[in-house]
Amino acid sequence: MTQEIRTFIAVELPEHVLVEIRKVQAALKRHNLNIRWVLTENIHLTLKFLGDVAQSEIGRILETIEKATDNLKRFSLYGKGIGVFPGPHRPQVIWVGVKGEIDVLEGLQARLENGMESLGFAREHRPFTPHLTLGRVKGRLNRALLLKAMEELNDFQTKPFSVDSVVLFRSVLKPDGVVYTKLSEVLLEQHEQQQA
Repeated sequence: MTQEIRTFIAVELPEHVLVEIRKVQAALKRHNLNIRWVLTENIHLTLKFLGDVAQSEIGRILETIEKATDNLKRFSLYGKGIGVFPGPHRPQVIWVGVKGEIDVLEGLQARLENGMESLGFAREHRPFTPHLTLGRVKGRLNRALLLKAMEELNDFQTKPFSVDSVVLFRSVLKPDGVVYTKLSEVLLEQHEQQQA
């Protein structure tokens, strides 16, 4: 019997961005909202959730990631603003938005989506909305208080960060929370140095 592991494809965030996000989470936590916060070190930019995958499939998945990133140069993103899914009338997930070279990011995500579909993974039918999940509502929530807290952080913006690689992560659910382990990393190309 083949062992399965829970996996997803994502962009890892640099420490300086996680520090800024930690401050935003702390500002939101002060409002005592009924939210289960994501551990800051676990925050990432998900490109494709794969779910349970046979270990024997990992090689094909990595080949597909390499193909999707072929000739892709490093690009720049930044976090901006606070939002909620599915919307302000029924907030379930609180997140930081992602801006910057979104056309490059969306192209990468579309190539990954198409590549994974060719391997038999279900296509995500919701439009890709790049975001960094801060927390999830865990019961009754004072919606007005959440929206007020979000408004206070409306101008939040991280410093830009370079997307240097795409990572295949393993996700293990444990009693004290989820643990993410990097299975493999595909590096993006550096830009050519300009001669002065």
